[in-house]
Parts: sequence; structure tokens; C-alpha cells
Amino acid sequence: SNAGKTASSVNANPTRTALQQALASLEGADHGIAFSSGLGATTTLMHLVDPGQRVVLIADVYGGVYRMTSQVYEPKGYLFDYVPAAEFPNLRHHLDDNTRMVWIESPSNPLLNVVDIRAAADAAHDAGAILVVDNTFATPYLQQPLELGADVVVHSTTKYLGGHSDTVGGFIATNDPTIAERLYFLQKSLGAVPGPFDSWLVLRGIKTLAVRMRQHCDNAMQVALWLERRGNVERVLYPGLPSHPNHALAARQMRDFGGMVSFLAHSEEEALALVARTKLFKLAESLGGVESLIEVPARMTHASTATAPFAAPPNLVRLSVGIESVTDLIADLEHALVPAAGTA
Repeated sequence: SNAGKTASSVNANPTRTALQQALASLEGADHGIAFSSGLGATTTLMHLVDPGQRVVLIADVYGGVYRMTSQVYEPKGYLFDYVPAAEFPNLRHHLDDNTRMVWIESPSNPLLNVVDIRAAADAAHDAGAILVVDNTFATPYLQQPLELGADVVVHSTTKYLGGHSDTVGGFIATNDPTIAERLYFLQKSLGAVPGPFDSWLVLRGIKTLAVRMRQHCDNAMQVALWLERRGNVERVLYPGLPSHPNHALAARQMRDFGGMVSFLAHSEEEALALVARTKLFKLAESLGGVESLIEVPARMTHASTATAPFAAPPNLVRLSVGIESVTDLIADLEHALVPAAGTA
């Protein structure tokens, strides 16, 4: 019998509830709500906004989010503005009384820009908006945005939290009881819920989160340093490098610098050729698994931003550095960056 049970417990699943509690605790949050995908979490959050209201997003936002905002919600009368990461110190000038939400990624996907979360939270709150931080790249092991003033943290648990490229999921954490109550209602009413087995796979993944993230960070730093020393790439983008414009901020805001490294090849043709030459780095979308992946965002994960003014550069290569032997990973990149005999 359901007599005496709360409405929320009637609609709960014990494995999903365990996942929500575990992930909320990692983010230092009072409330956690799990979803069937990162975009399922995102579309649910967009229901906190009404047509005619405005959302300000970091310009190099994940391509799937841009596809949703520009092609699903904008035609319905929602207002979206995209602010370059370099402009975030002046965020206040981009907000008005109609701004309901500020949405940032830090580090961002795929340019690995770092935003001052506390400063963004202060600016958002002064304008009467909430700050949402996509913490997928950093994970709660490296960064806890709620402690820095964010109202909502969102994750694609498909990535580092699952960690093995074998599940799809999303997650939202918040300390705001009003937002939480609304999101629990929306989770139930919109139906983007994770199944018990997907929830179990993410629960399994987070048991090794700390040890995996330490290896991802260590390998990524060595790969980034090696790429920068080589000099036959145009530019290496990694918050752990002193050459990164936000290196000092990242060092202050994060425990370590993450497992994602991007770099600019000398041309789009070179980028497309080299990603086809790697062996250990598999040419595939997604990220955050124990195995290394490589991709060209402009053609793959961020193809939906191709016509945007802030499109991913066509010569950008994004690495999800795995936990394999870093010596092997660097050897693989060395082979890919040197054109094979007989090619230009």
C-alpha cells in the first residue's frame, strides 16, 4: 500500500535515490535530482524560465546546449545571449531585470576557458538571476561551484562521473529548497528520468572518481606540456599551463586542472588528418572515460554551432586524456603529428 508515503517516495526508485544522495553529497548539496542525460537535465532546467525571459550563456557553450537554446527554445520566444569568456569580468553590463538565468561552463567545452564562479554568482544575484554552472569537465572532485556561490550545478554523468563510456545520464544539485522542489516536480512531470541500471552504473563509477581524476589530471598535464614544447601546433589550451590566460584563477578555484586538453592545429586539413592517424586516442565523441578520445569539435560535438559567431575553430582538436600509460599516449600523438611518408 502507498498509504502514508510521501508523494516523492511514491515516484521514487531506490537506486536512483541512492545516486541522487551520493552525487548531492559530492557537490556539498542539500538536494540532488538525477536525469536520463545531461541534455535531459538541461531541458528540465530551462523550464525554470518562461517565454520572454532572458538567459545569458557563456559563448563557447556545449554544442548540444546551443542546439537546444537556438533551435528549440528561441523559436518559442525565449531570449538567449552569448557572452565570450573574456567578457565575464564585465558580466554585470550584460545583465538586465529580465535576465532569469546565467549559464556557464568552467572549464568550458571545447575552448577550456575558466570563469570566476564567485564573481559570476555575485553579478547574477545582483541582477536577480540564478547562476547555473555546468561542472561536467571539472567534476565535484576538482571543483564545487555551490561553495563558490552558484545556485545550481549541472552534470552530464555520461562523462567523468560514470567514467567508463557505458552509461548516459544527467544530474542537478542545488541548496535552494524552492528550486529543488520545482525540479523534483519537473523530473516527475517531464519524465527525463534515468533507469535503475544506468543509475547503478554511475554509482559504480563514482567509487573510483578520485583515483581516476588524479590520473586524468596527471596525464593531461604531461600531454599538454609535451604538445606545447613540440611547437608544431599553433596553440595548446589547458588551464594547467602557465600560458593559459586564466591559469591563476584555475589554480585558485580548482583542486587540479582536469583531463581535457584542446589544441589548434595549423589548418583544418591537418586537424582532420591527425585525428584519423591516432591509434590509442580513439576518434569519437563523448569524453571523461578511462580510455582516451580525440575529436574535431567543429565537425563533431559542436557542429550545431557552425553558423554561430562563436563557432568552434575548424582547426581545433579536443583530447579527452584517459588513464592509460602517458608514455604510450604521447607516442601515439607523436606518430599522429608527424605526417606519414608520402603525405604533405
